[in-house]
Amino acid sequence: MATSPLPRLLVLSLGGTITMTGSGAGGIAPTLGAAELVAAVPGLAEVADIEARSPFKVGSSSLTVENILSVAAAIEAGFNGDIDGAVVIQGTDTIEETAFLLDILLRGPKPVVVVGAMRGPQQPGADGPANLLAAALVAASPAARGLGTLVVLNDEIHAARFVRKAHTSLTSAFASDNGGPLGLVAEGRVRILTRVAPLDLPPLAIAGGEVPAVALIKIGMGDDGRLIAATPGLGFAGLVIEGAGAGHVPGPVAEIVGEVAAHLPVLLASRTLSGPAFERTYGYPGSEIDLIGRGALAAGFLPGPKARLVLMLALRAGWNRPTLERALAAFA
Repeated sequence: MATSPLPRLLVLSLGGTITMTGSGAGGIAPTLGAAELVAAVPGLAEVADIEARSPFKVGSSSLTVENILSVAAAIEAGFNGDIDGAVVIQGTDTIEETAFLLDILLRGPKPVVVVGAMRGPQQPGADGPANLLAAALVAASPAARGLGTLVVLNDEIHAARFVRKAHTSLTSAFASDNGGPLGLVAEGRVRILTRVAPLDLPPLAIAGGEVPAVALIKIGMGDDGRLIAATPGLGFAGLVIEGAGAGHVPGPVAEIVGEVAAHLPVLLASRTLSGPAFERTYGYPGSEIDLIGRGALAAGFLPGPKARLVLMLALRAGWNRPTLERALAAFA
């Protein structure tokens, strides 16, 4: 009896802790490539036929939106060929942003999984090999089709739109505050416990022009708004404000927000770790009703970094305000 061919996976390594070697006072740095990582994981060859590439070898804090656009283009090209799923390996610092970008750019049913490690290969209890095996199992699984981009670490499967890095050192560093993990990998089996609805967003092209700069400012007690006021003059094309609570700023800053919103789009997110930015509850100066009345837009459940990415791609695509409002409604 003939056996079914293994699924084909594209594995792209961008660098990060999972690829790092070194020791001593000089610290560790990304040196390993995708092929070396794949070869070091027992059992991976039994999961899929793997095509390994290493487009970047950097710490993930140095990755750019342009880098991830090129990754998305490579995955799209693979999906248009004979690739059944993709695994992106990178550092954990910006996994949530990479995964979210890929989620809003790649809308097809084929699985895309972003993975990393909290401990490097030279450290006791290195989690990279187990994470990479679990990621490959998910990317190769029919159960993962149609879930958008996923993040897999510590045997947990997270949706890109919800996941965030919640700890600097634990192997259980990733959390999805507003929904919890979608599933887990146990006994070598992908177990999906819940599913997310497809994102209802206007299409976003991977290829295109320059990505506009968008500022991200977090509000603290007593903030006088001078950074917000300076945003247009610094060449930013948009602004995301991580407001206190449900998306609030000090009362005296509200007028500054309105002045900036008259010149460029301003999104309101919450600096808290879960819950949406409000739209119609509080009405005092600096509250969400006041700021929306001055031209700002609520970012829904999007935290500041993800709201910034939506606005960057929206500006790049030339979306008008109604189109941007429709896109934000998908995260409300």
